[in-house]
Amino acid sequence: MDQVPGSTGTSAGFALRLGQTIFSSASLLFMSFGVQFYSYTSFCFLVTIMGFVIPWSFILALVDGYSVLVTCPIRQKGVMLIIIIGDWLLSTLTLGAASSAASVVNILITADRSVCPPRMCSRYLISIVFAFLSWFLSMASSLFNMWVLPSL
Repeated sequence: MDQVPGSTGTSAGFALRLGQTIFSSASLLFMSFGVQFYSYTSFCFLVTIMGFVIPWSFILALVDGYSVLVTCPIRQKGVMLIIIIGDWLLSTLTLGAASSAASVVNILITADRSVCPPRMCSRYLISIVFAFLSWFLSMASSLFNMWVLPSL
């Protein structure tokens, strides 16, 4: 069980991290540009968490890319444990932020149309979908890394 696809230092792990970075960036961009996200606390929470997830995922994508290029995967127990804890923490926060933002959008859509015009609500929804996709990839990479941890 030396090489689990999707764990840190593999090409699948690089793809997961790159997808996380792209989806988190898209979520942040759709939430931030042209809409007034700061009116609702759950939207501010989503923007804040995406602001943490983007550099975390990007740095780990760079580490994975370097590990793939030099064909030397990271297999130190302490480093892997930090990566797993960081992934679990950020994926839990991402799930919470995306879920709370989705519930607010649901309330806004069922409320009067003057509260949330269709264009603004659609941007919120797109941002939330990207946040959920980022969460899915983050949880997957964390589970793959946890699978490798006992063999170290």
